[in-house]
Amino acid sequence: MEKYMFLFRGGDVSHLSPEAQQAHMQKWFAWVEKLTKAERYAGGEALLPVSGKTISGVKKTVTDGPYAEGKEITGGYFVVLAKSLDEATELAKECPDYEYEGSVEVREVMKFDM
Repeated sequence: MEKYMFLFRGGDVSHLSPEAQQAHMQKWFAWVEKLTKAERYAGGEALLPVSGKTISGVKKTVTDGPYAEGKEITGGYFVVLAKSLDEATELAKECPDYEYEGSVEVREVMKFDM
């Protein structure tokens, strides 16, 4: 099995009622439970949407952020175990945020021999 990272973008549910937001969150919990039972979930976290810094360039310029459009902000990540990129992609298709225009970037985690 290889490690793959899911980067979650968009899927803004802030316009929903608190009850609808909680119901949506239950879908996330159910998905994590399903991945865990299948021994595919290796970890992950949600990211706060309004805090962060970006460091860039040779001079290491620091700016506040993230200030991308809402649909471009990375809201969290998972690390999953899969046999291939295709299998990881299939696992990502169960993300609950698609119904709110969310997206998932699936990337293989590079191994380094040390």
